[in-house]
Amino acid sequence: MKIVENLPKLFVLGFFGIGAGVLIFKAFETEESSESLAITLPSFTSEAQAGEVVFNDNCAACHGSNATGTNSGPPLVHNIYNPGHHDDASFYRAVENGVPRHHWPFGNMPKQSHVTKDEVTSIIRYIRELQLANGISYKPHNM
Repeated sequence: MKIVENLPKLFVLGFFGIGAGVLIFKAFETEESSESLAITLPSFTSEAQAGEVVFNDNCAACHGSNATGTNSGPPLVHNIYNPGHHDDASFYRAVENGVPRHHWPFGNMPKQSHVTKDEVTSIIRYIRELQLANGISYKPHNM
């Protein structure tokens, strides 16, 4: 039986895999709240200013003031959310469908069906202008 012969290897790989996962989770868990993240605020366009209002009303409770994150949700002013990794369509999908936990140790993001597509467009503009002001720009996603 192949499984029995490979059991010691599987055990070792599983052990290290679990250990690595715990270390990564602990690294995120022990980081300070992202709200302490110092960011540069740009002079927003009028569309981004409208997006800031909608963001503050619908997103800031989890994603923090100026999208710097909280203990409930990740910072969106982060290179993981650069347009090459999370394009604008991913934000529309997140609002429309919700998002399962994948990059951060937070829970799943529920869908936000009360936020309209036009409002999401302005939120994206706000986030992208914040990102650019903080050196986050398009970088191709390498899989």
